[in-house]
Amino acid sequence: MAAREWAAVYLKGAAMGAADAVPGVSGGTIALITGIYERLVSAIAALDPGETLALLPLVPKLGRADARDELGTALTDMEVPFLLVLGVGVLTAVVTVANAVDVAYHEYPGVTFAFFFGLIAASVVVLFSEVSADTPGRVAAGVGGFAFAFVLSGQAQAGLLPGGLPVMFVAGAVAICAMVLPGVSGSLILLTLGKYETMTGAVSDSVDALFAGALGDAVEPLSTLVVFSAGALVGILTFARVVKWALEHYRAATLTFLVALMAGALRAPAIEIADATSAWTVASVTPLLAAGVVGAGAVLVLDATTDDLDY
Repeated sequence: MAAREWAAVYLKGAAMGAADAVPGVSGGTIALITGIYERLVSAIAALDPGETLALLPLVPKLGRADARDELGTALTDMEVPFLLVLGVGVLTAVVTVANAVDVAYHEYPGVTFAFFFGLIAASVVVLFSEVSADTPGRVAAGVGGFAFAFVLSGQAQAGLLPGGLPVMFVAGAVAICAMVLPGVSGSLILLTLGKYETMTGAVSDSVDALFAGALGDAVEPLSTLVVFSAGALVGILTFARVVKWALEHYRAATLTFLVALMAGALRAPAIEIADATSAWTVASVTPLLAAGVVGAGAVLVLDATTDDLDY
Protein backbone atom coordinates (compact mmCIF):
# COMPACT_ATOMS: atom_id res chain seq x y z
CA MET A 1 0.00 0.00 0.00
CA ALA A 2 1.00 3.64 -0.45
CA ALA A 3 2.28 5.72 2.48
CA ARG A 4 -1.06 7.54 2.68
CA GLU A 5 -2.93 4.26 3.05
CA TRP A 6 -0.56 3.06 5.77
CA ALA A 7 -1.08 6.38 7.58
CA ALA A 8 -4.84 5.81 7.41
CA VAL A 9 -4.42 2.32 8.91
CA TYR A 10 -2.29 3.79 11.72
CA LEU A 11 -4.90 6.47 12.48
CA LYS A 12 -7.67 3.88 12.51
CA GLY A 13 -5.62 1.85 14.98
CA ALA A 14 -5.13 4.96 17.11
CA ALA A 15 -8.89 5.53 17.13
CA MET A 16 -9.44 1.91 18.19
CA GLY A 17 -6.85 2.19 20.95
CA ALA A 18 -8.34 5.44 22.24
CA ALA A 19 -11.77 3.78 22.29
CA ASP A 20 -10.59 0.69 24.13
CA ALA A 21 -8.79 2.81 26.74
CA VAL A 22 -12.15 4.25 27.81
CA PRO A 23 -14.83 2.02 29.34
CA GLY A 24 -18.00 2.06 27.25
CA VAL A 25 -16.52 2.54 23.77
CA SER A 26 -15.49 -0.48 21.73
CA GLY A 27 -12.42 -0.73 19.57
CA GLY A 28 -14.32 -3.31 17.55
CA THR A 29 -17.08 -0.81 16.88
CA ILE A 30 -14.53 1.77 15.72
CA ALA A 31 -13.05 -0.86 13.40
CA LEU A 32 -16.51 -1.48 11.99
CA ILE A 33 -17.20 2.23 11.54
CA THR A 34 -13.88 2.87 9.83
CA GLY A 35 -14.38 -0.01 7.41
CA ILE A 36 -11.64 -2.41 8.56
CA TYR A 37 -13.64 -4.74 10.82
CA GLU A 38 -13.99 -7.67 8.43
CA ARG A 39 -10.35 -7.36 7.38
CA LEU A 40 -9.23 -7.23 11.02
CA VAL A 41 -11.20 -10.32 12.11
CA SER A 42 -10.17 -12.28 9.02
CA ALA A 43 -6.51 -11.29 9.41
CA ILE A 44 -6.39 -12.32 13.07
CA ALA A 45 -8.32 -15.54 12.45
CA ALA A 46 -5.96 -16.42 9.60
CA LEU A 47 -2.81 -16.08 11.73
CA ASP A 48 -1.25 -19.51 12.11
CA PRO A 49 1.72 -19.95 14.50
CA GLY A 50 2.75 -23.02 12.51
CA GLU A 51 3.02 -21.04 9.27
CA THR A 52 4.96 -18.32 11.09
CA LEU A 53 7.49 -20.82 12.43
CA ALA A 54 7.85 -22.28 8.94
CA LEU A 55 9.21 -18.90 7.79
CA LEU A 56 12.09 -18.90 10.29
CA PRO A 57 14.50 -20.78 7.94
CA LEU A 58 14.28 -17.77 5.61
CA VAL A 59 15.71 -15.38 8.21
CA PRO A 60 19.38 -16.43 7.81
CA LYS A 61 18.95 -16.11 4.03
CA LEU A 62 17.70 -12.52 4.02
CA GLY A 63 20.87 -11.43 2.27
CA ARG A 64 19.42 -12.97 -0.88
CA ALA A 65 16.79 -11.11 -2.88
CA ASP A 66 14.68 -14.22 -3.52
CA ALA A 67 14.50 -15.00 0.23
CA ARG A 68 13.44 -11.43 1.01
CA ASP A 69 10.79 -11.57 -1.69
CA GLU A 70 9.47 -14.90 -0.43
CA LEU A 71 9.33 -13.68 3.18
CA GLY A 72 7.71 -10.38 2.18
CA THR A 73 5.07 -12.14 0.10
CA ALA A 74 4.28 -14.60 2.88
CA LEU A 75 3.95 -11.86 5.52
CA THR A 76 1.78 -9.77 3.22
CA ASP A 77 -0.50 -12.73 2.50
CA MET A 78 -0.87 -13.20 6.28
CA GLU A 79 -1.72 -9.47 6.64
CA VAL A 80 1.16 -9.07 9.12
CA PRO A 81 2.16 -5.55 7.93
CA PHE A 82 -1.47 -4.42 8.27
CA LEU A 83 -1.74 -5.85 11.79
CA LEU A 84 1.60 -4.35 12.85
CA VAL A 85 0.77 -0.83 11.68
CA LEU A 86 -2.69 -1.07 13.20
CA GLY A 87 -1.18 -2.39 16.45
CA VAL A 88 1.29 0.49 16.68
CA GLY A 89 -1.61 2.91 16.32
CA VAL A 90 -3.55 1.11 19.05
CA LEU A 91 -0.55 1.08 21.40
CA THR A 92 0.18 4.77 20.85
CA ALA A 93 -3.36 5.76 21.80
CA VAL A 94 -3.60 3.38 24.75
CA VAL A 95 -0.46 4.84 26.32
CA THR A 96 -1.53 8.47 25.92
CA VAL A 97 -5.22 8.08 26.78
CA ALA A 98 -4.54 5.71 29.67
CA ASN A 99 -2.32 8.30 31.33
CA ALA A 100 -5.04 10.95 31.07
CA VAL A 101 -7.71 8.58 32.38
CA ASP A 102 -5.49 7.52 35.30
CA VAL A 103 -5.14 11.15 36.40
CA ALA A 104 -8.89 11.76 36.07
CA TYR A 105 -9.66 8.56 37.99
CA HIS A 106 -7.63 9.62 41.01
CA GLU A 107 -8.48 13.33 40.98
CA TYR A 108 -12.19 13.19 40.03
CA PRO A 109 -13.42 9.58 40.48
CA GLY A 110 -17.14 10.35 40.70
CA VAL A 111 -17.24 12.60 37.65
CA THR A 112 -14.97 10.25 35.69
CA PHE A 113 -17.20 7.23 36.26
CA ALA A 114 -20.33 9.29 35.63
CA PHE A 115 -18.87 10.03 32.21
CA PHE A 116 -18.19 6.31 31.75
CA PHE A 117 -21.75 5.49 32.85
CA GLY A 118 -23.14 7.84 30.22
CA LEU A 119 -20.94 6.29 27.54
CA ILE A 120 -22.01 2.76 28.40
CA ALA A 121 -25.72 3.55 28.82
CA ALA A 122 -25.89 5.37 25.49
CA SER A 123 -23.98 2.55 23.80
CA VAL A 124 -26.55 0.07 25.12
CA VAL A 125 -29.41 2.19 23.77
CA VAL A 126 -27.78 2.61 20.37
CA LEU A 127 -26.83 -1.03 19.99
CA PHE A 128 -30.16 -2.29 21.33
CA SER A 129 -31.89 -0.72 18.35
CA GLU A 130 -29.66 -2.79 16.07
CA VAL A 131 -30.52 -6.22 17.52
CA SER A 132 -33.72 -8.14 18.22
CA ALA A 133 -34.57 -10.63 20.96
CA ASP A 134 -37.48 -12.25 19.13
CA THR A 135 -36.59 -15.91 19.67
CA PRO A 136 -36.17 -18.00 22.86
CA GLY A 137 -32.47 -18.45 22.09
CA ARG A 138 -31.84 -14.71 21.76
CA VAL A 139 -33.83 -14.00 24.94
CA ALA A 140 -31.74 -16.59 26.78
CA ALA A 141 -28.56 -15.04 25.41
CA GLY A 142 -29.67 -11.60 26.60
CA VAL A 143 -30.68 -12.75 30.08
CA GLY A 144 -27.47 -14.75 30.44
CA GLY A 145 -25.28 -11.83 29.35
CA PHE A 146 -26.99 -9.37 31.69
CA ALA A 147 -26.89 -11.72 34.70
CA PHE A 148 -23.25 -12.64 34.12
CA ALA A 149 -22.07 -9.02 33.89
CA PHE A 150 -24.27 -7.82 36.77
CA VAL A 151 -23.04 -10.48 39.20
CA LEU A 152 -19.40 -10.23 38.12
CA SER A 153 -19.47 -6.43 38.39
CA GLY A 154 -20.52 -6.66 42.02
CA GLN A 155 -17.85 -9.22 42.83
CA ALA A 156 -15.12 -7.22 41.12
CA GLN A 157 -15.98 -3.97 42.84
CA ALA A 158 -16.25 -5.74 46.19
CA GLY A 159 -12.62 -6.82 45.80
CA LEU A 160 -13.43 -10.54 45.63
CA LEU A 161 -11.27 -11.21 42.58
CA PRO A 162 -7.66 -12.13 43.39
CA GLY A 163 -4.61 -10.24 42.26
CA GLY A 164 -1.29 -11.42 40.87
CA LEU A 165 0.24 -11.94 37.44
CA PRO A 166 -1.72 -15.14 36.58
CA VAL A 167 -4.97 -13.19 36.99
CA MET A 168 -3.60 -10.40 34.77
CA PHE A 169 -2.80 -13.01 32.09
CA VAL A 170 -6.42 -14.19 32.14
CA ALA A 171 -7.67 -10.57 32.21
CA GLY A 172 -5.61 -9.82 29.11
CA ALA A 173 -6.97 -12.87 27.30
CA VAL A 174 -10.56 -11.86 28.11
CA ALA A 175 -10.28 -8.09 27.59
CA ILE A 176 -8.65 -8.38 24.16
CA CYS A 177 -11.86 -9.99 22.90
CA ALA A 178 -13.28 -6.46 22.66
CA MET A 179 -10.86 -5.73 19.84
CA VAL A 180 -12.79 -8.16 17.63
CA LEU A 181 -16.29 -7.60 19.04
CA PRO A 182 -18.29 -4.53 18.00
CA GLY A 183 -20.22 -3.25 20.98
CA VAL A 184 -17.93 -4.40 23.80
CA SER A 185 -15.20 -2.28 25.38
CA GLY A 186 -11.97 -3.87 26.53
CA SER A 187 -11.73 -1.33 29.32
CA LEU A 188 -15.32 -2.07 30.28
CA ILE A 189 -14.34 -5.73 30.67
CA LEU A 190 -11.36 -4.69 32.80
CA LEU A 191 -13.64 -2.45 34.85
CA THR A 192 -16.03 -5.36 35.35
CA LEU A 193 -13.15 -7.62 36.39
CA GLY A 194 -11.88 -4.98 38.80
CA LYS A 195 -8.57 -4.62 36.92
CA TYR A 196 -9.11 -1.33 35.09
CA GLU A 197 -7.28 0.82 37.63
CA THR A 198 -4.50 -1.78 37.80
CA MET A 199 -3.87 -1.52 34.05
CA THR A 200 -4.14 2.27 33.72
CA GLY A 201 -1.89 2.61 36.74
CA ALA A 202 0.66 0.18 35.26
CA VAL A 203 0.77 2.15 32.01
CA SER A 204 1.12 5.47 33.81
CA ASP A 205 3.72 4.23 36.33
CA SER A 206 5.88 2.51 33.71
CA VAL A 207 5.90 5.55 31.40
CA ASP A 208 6.72 7.91 34.29
CA ALA A 209 9.51 5.63 35.57
CA LEU A 210 11.09 5.18 32.14
CA PHE A 211 11.07 8.91 31.38
CA ALA A 212 12.57 9.59 34.80
CA GLY A 213 15.29 6.98 34.20
CA ALA A 214 14.18 5.00 37.27
CA LEU A 215 14.43 1.53 35.73
CA GLY A 216 13.99 -0.21 39.08
CA ASP A 217 10.60 1.42 39.59
CA ALA A 218 9.51 0.33 36.11
CA VAL A 219 10.04 -3.41 36.71
CA GLU A 220 6.75 -4.11 38.52
CA PRO A 221 4.39 -2.15 36.21
CA LEU A 222 6.20 -3.43 33.12
CA SER A 223 5.85 -7.00 34.39
CA THR A 224 2.11 -6.43 34.69
CA LEU A 225 1.96 -5.06 31.14
CA VAL A 226 4.06 -7.90 29.67
CA VAL A 227 1.97 -10.61 31.32
CA PHE A 228 -1.25 -8.85 30.31
CA SER A 229 0.02 -8.57 26.72
CA ALA A 230 0.95 -12.25 26.65
CA GLY A 231 -2.56 -13.15 27.74
CA ALA A 232 -3.97 -10.76 25.14
CA LEU A 233 -1.93 -12.44 22.39
CA VAL A 234 -3.18 -15.89 23.35
CA GLY A 235 -6.73 -14.61 23.72
CA ILE A 236 -6.93 -12.78 20.41
CA LEU A 237 -5.43 -15.65 18.40
CA THR A 238 -7.97 -18.01 19.94
CA PHE A 239 -11.04 -15.83 20.24
CA ALA A 240 -10.95 -14.27 16.79
CA ARG A 241 -11.77 -17.68 15.33
CA VAL A 242 -14.64 -18.09 17.79
CA VAL A 243 -16.00 -14.62 17.02
CA LYS A 244 -15.81 -15.17 13.29
CA TRP A 245 -17.71 -18.44 13.63
CA ALA A 246 -20.33 -17.01 16.04
CA LEU A 247 -21.03 -13.94 13.90
CA GLU A 248 -21.34 -16.11 10.81
CA HIS A 249 -23.73 -18.64 12.38
CA TYR A 250 -25.47 -16.85 15.29
CA ARG A 251 -25.00 -13.14 14.59
CA ALA A 252 -28.24 -11.89 16.18
CA ALA A 253 -27.89 -13.98 19.34
CA THR A 254 -24.22 -13.01 19.69
CA LEU A 255 -24.94 -9.28 19.44
CA THR A 256 -27.90 -9.63 21.81
CA PHE A 257 -25.60 -11.27 24.36
CA LEU A 258 -23.05 -8.47 23.97
CA VAL A 259 -25.57 -5.66 24.42
CA ALA A 260 -26.99 -7.38 27.50
CA LEU A 261 -23.46 -7.80 28.82
CA MET A 262 -22.92 -4.05 28.56
CA ALA A 263 -26.25 -3.33 30.29
CA GLY A 264 -25.43 -5.61 33.21
CA ALA A 265 -21.96 -4.11 33.52
CA LEU A 266 -23.47 -0.67 34.27
CA ARG A 267 -23.44 -1.83 37.88
CA ALA A 268 -19.63 -1.37 38.00
CA PRO A 269 -19.45 2.41 37.32
CA ALA A 270 -22.63 2.92 39.38
CA ILE A 271 -20.87 1.44 42.42
CA GLU A 272 -17.84 3.66 41.79
CA ILE A 273 -20.04 6.78 41.58
CA ALA A 274 -21.81 5.89 44.83
CA ASP A 275 -18.52 5.23 46.63
CA ALA A 276 -17.07 8.56 45.46
CA THR A 277 -20.12 10.61 46.49
CA SER A 278 -20.27 11.29 50.22
CA ALA A 279 -23.51 13.32 50.15
CA TRP A 280 -26.25 13.49 47.50
CA THR A 281 -26.88 17.21 47.19
CA VAL A 282 -27.62 19.46 44.23
CA ALA A 283 -24.01 20.63 44.26
CA SER A 284 -22.63 17.08 44.17
CA VAL A 285 -25.16 15.62 41.72
CA THR A 286 -24.97 18.41 39.10
CA PRO A 287 -21.40 17.65 37.90
CA LEU A 288 -22.23 13.92 37.86
CA LEU A 289 -25.25 14.50 35.65
CA ALA A 290 -23.29 16.84 33.40
CA ALA A 291 -20.50 14.27 32.96
CA GLY A 292 -23.05 11.54 32.21
CA VAL A 293 -24.77 13.70 29.60
CA VAL A 294 -21.43 14.51 27.94
CA GLY A 295 -20.53 10.82 27.82
CA ALA A 296 -23.91 9.84 26.38
CA GLY A 297 -23.79 12.73 23.94
CA ALA A 298 -20.44 11.59 22.56
CA VAL A 299 -21.90 8.18 21.68
CA LEU A 300 -25.12 9.64 20.26
CA VAL A 301 -23.17 12.06 18.05
CA LEU A 302 -21.06 9.17 16.80
CA ASP A 303 -24.21 7.19 16.04
CA ALA A 304 -25.84 10.14 14.30
CA THR A 305 -22.85 10.62 12.03
CA THR A 306 -22.82 6.91 11.13
CA ASP A 307 -26.55 6.31 10.86
CA ASP A 308 -26.01 3.97 7.93
CA LEU A 309 -23.98 1.61 10.08
CA ASP A 310 -25.43 -1.92 10.03
CA TYR A 311 -24.39 -4.08 12.96
